[in-house]
Amino acid sequence: MNETPLRELIPAVTGVLVRRGADFATAEDAVQEALIRALASWPTDPPADPKGWLITVAWRRFLDVTRAESARQAREARVEAEPQPGPATDTDDTLQLYFLCAHPSLTPGSAVALTLRAVGGLTTRQIADAYMVPEATMAQRISRAKRTVSGVRFDEPGNLATVLRVLYLVFNEGYSGEVDLAEEAIRLTRQLTSMTDGEEAAGLHALMLLHHARRAARMTPEGALVPLAEQDRTRWDSELIAEGVAILQIALAHDRLGEYQAQAAIAALHADAQTAEETDWAQIVEWYDELDRLTDNPVVRLNRAVAVGEAVGPHAGLAALEQVDAAVPRRTAVEAYLRERTGDLALAARLYSDAARTASNLAERDHLTRQAARLHDVPRVLREKELRHR
Repeated sequence: MNETPLRELIPAVTGVLVRRGADFATAEDAVQEALIRALASWPTDPPADPKGWLITVAWRRFLDVTRAESARQAREARVEAEPQPGPATDTDDTLQLYFLCAHPSLTPGSAVALTLRAVGGLTTRQIADAYMVPEATMAQRISRAKRTVSGVRFDEPGNLATVLRVLYLVFNEGYSGEVDLAEEAIRLTRQLTSMTDGEEAAGLHALMLLHHARRAARMTPEGALVPLAEQDRTRWDSELIAEGVAILQIALAHDRLGEYQAQAAIAALHADAQTAEETDWAQIVEWYDELDRLTDNPVVRLNRAVAVGEAVGPHAGLAALEQVDAAVPRRTAVEAYLRERTGDLALAARLYSDAARTASNLAERDHLTRQAARLHDVPRVLREKELRHR
């Protein structure tokens, strides 16, 4: 069966249990048990009220656990009698659950894991597979995260900016295992956007769609990285691009610019160009100026240097690059690209090799190594051409 509609109910069901007096950790475990039972029984016997069914089963599981643990007698005394099955309450605590799972007291990794389980409804095994770590390791991470937020009141004000950062982290994990985290992040961000009227949530949603639209063109069938300028743009998803641009235009119309809207505007300009040569680099530089003003982020300045190099020329790009600390990831790769554009092939080759040694993933390392090898071969190719023409 399609798990997505079922998992969309999980945050609201967890919220109901917490409102009834369950502690968050036990409630979340009980809802996961209900989810497993639903996946097993619903294909042959679907309930008339799916949310009500999940609440009833999860609440029974919570009561069983509570009554079985004598050490928790104080809490058991507070547990109400089991409600009679019936239509589920209209109260939706999903947004509050987002805030709880992205609590500032959690590390980014723990916040992501807890969000995927408690809000996304993924099992511990699915999350572990996505992060390529043992299930026991992920279970410990999630348990620690739940203990960390166990004392947080469910109705405490949350920080939307923190939630957005967590969802962006989920999106950037991409795909591995049976769960596509990029698509999961888009689903959760779409859900979050529907519950808020914030322009930045819409901006992040647009940004995800615009980046995801290029996914099919980013890698070769052999797994090699394809740079943006070399991608087959006919493979970009035009429907996702149109949806992302429409969402972005509505957000920008409110004239309350934030970093995700600015990033989405840059992605939209790339998506709008039919070829790499048609890219409006001058306008992209202007958006990077806005983004730098909003974030004061060295990675933004690094990307701005690339844009300046395309808009004005490689020497101007190198001048902009001087404002970026040498320790910023990918700075060496950017310098290699700009040096190659100036014609200094020997230095560019050395820089590509240096960048490959510090690349954060295998695909990027292979790409940079190939770039270095390509430039090392240039003198030989030129000599062979010269000999052929004698």
